[in-house]
Formats: sequence, C-alpha cells, structure tokens
Amino acid sequence: MTPTNTTAVTTETSKLDDSQRTPCEVWTRVMGYHRPASSFNSGKQSEFAERVYFEDSSSTA
Repeated sequence: MTPTNTTAVTTETSKLDDSQRTPCEVWTRVMGYHRPASSFNSGKQSEFAERVYFEDSSSTA
C-alpha cells in the first residue's frame, strides 16, 4: 500500500488575503518577565527587530 499525504497543501491555495488573516500579538521576555512587543519604546522595538534567531541542528531530525 502506498502512503498518501493528506496534509499537503499547494502554495496557491494557502495564500490568504489580509482581510482573512487574524492579527496576533507578539510577546517576548525582557529583563526576566514577559510583555507585548507592541508596548516597547522605539529603541527597544528596533532592537527587537534586529534579533537573530537560531535553530539547534542537533534537535532537528
């Protein structure tokens, strides 16, 4: 029996218009506690935008 992938979605059908998107609030840990990034002052917002995220290659299978 050949396995089928029922979760595959083509790129064209997965694109959404901005009116279909749900806005989300990004929270981050700052100075030991969590707070929304939208409440940052302009300097902290630019610092947040410059953050570099990494992925540990040993944790991916």
